Amino acid sequence: MTLATDALAHIDALFHVARYLTGDDASAEDLVQETYSRALGAEARFARGTNLRAWLMRILRNAHIDQTRRDKRDVRAEVEADELPDERDEILGELARGDVERAMLDLSEDARLVVLLDLEGFSEAELADAMDCAPGTIKSRLSRARSALRKRLAAYARREP
Repeated sequence: MTLATDALAHIDALFHVARYLTGDDASAEDLVQETYSRALGAEARFARGTNLRAWLMRILRNAHIDQTRRDKRDVRAEVEADELPDERDEILGELARGDVERAMLDLSEDARLVVLLDLEGFSEAELADAMDCAPGTIKSRLSRARSALRKRLAAYARREP
């Protein structure tokens, strides 16, 4: 198989992470496209047998940093409420999703990325490789990000009667 074929297997994970980094679908699509363009251009530098997904995530992260520097724009997106559903459970679900998305967007880019990659099932070693830092750094970033999310979403904590 070719790198291009193998890399396409990770498109959903890349888009998911890109969506949270950029805040909107159009920018996320552009970022994923830039990631694939850079990956295919650097195919000779990819060591077969290593973690392709981590390599692609590192390229995505670097492309996002480059794009942010170039555009000099704030990547935080305002969450716009669409029409509210009629049923109570749907309304509560929409509110919770909005709160979770706002809480994620309030995190720093590195914290948001480490949480998203953790949710994608990356091990600490894979996270360290993808983010180009030490495993100990990943542990502390993940701990601080989780703590910040817990504080922001404290209203959703289960309370025992």
